[in-house]
Amino acid sequence: MVNFVGAGSGAADLITVRGKALLEQADVIIYAGSLVNPALLDYKKDSCEVYNSAVMTLEEVIEVMKKAEKSGKMTVRLHTGDPCLYGAVREQTDELERLGIPFESCPGVSSFCGAAAALHAEYTLPDVSQTVIITRMAGRTPVPEKEEISLLAAHQATMVIFLSTGMLTELEERLLSGGYGEDTEAAIVYKATWPDEQVFRCTVSTLAETARKNGIKKTALIVVGKVLGDTYDRSELYNPAFTTEFRKAVK
Repeated sequence: MVNFVGAGSGAADLITVRGKALLEQADVIIYAGSLVNPALLDYKKDSCEVYNSAVMTLEEVIEVMKKAEKSGKMTVRLHTGDPCLYGAVREQTDELERLGIPFESCPGVSSFCGAAAALHAEYTLPDVSQTVIITRMAGRTPVPEKEEISLLAAHQATMVIFLSTGMLTELEERLLSGGYGEDTEAAIVYKATWPDEQVFRCTVSTLAETARKNGIKKTALIVVGKVLGDTYDRSELYNPAFTTEFRKAVK
């Protein structure tokens, strides 16, 4: 069995209870060493074999899984955050299916959730935004033409942008051309939930300048949207004048 496990957003104690149990049981761990907190490896047993996928190809990762399966060993493939976001997981599971190797997935706390916690933010404020767009700038890995940042910015929804810290000048231009105002609230969250987490609040027009002044070049999320401001409507769910399935409105 191969278990794909979300390592969480950074802090070692933010892995799920199930994920921690799988790490403790694993005979083989293949972890994304460039992003996963190495403190998570403290949960492994002494006999566990550990491989750092940062220096491996897909073929090499699959080969380790094949050898482990032939030996009756349980493998944990430890991915940063939640494997479903920018995890390059599909290509692994497709190959495992082809080889007849069983696998399961254990979700994790994504860094976009960790960033919200760091910002004390709610991404879906009433009458401000009820939509969260998770995306990235096109770089060495392309982005579909219809998902170009300026087109997504036209929705004026909350936007969480991964893997784009090194392209903030261009990101600013795309966000502004798409319709966000220069003074639209924004933030850079460096290493959300890690011990060295840092939060820098700014505006869309000062993203690049803020990163430059603070030496932020990678391992950061960009959050954009008016949900970072102070104006919003109260939720109807807890409004005494609002009837729900569980209580009647009070005049």
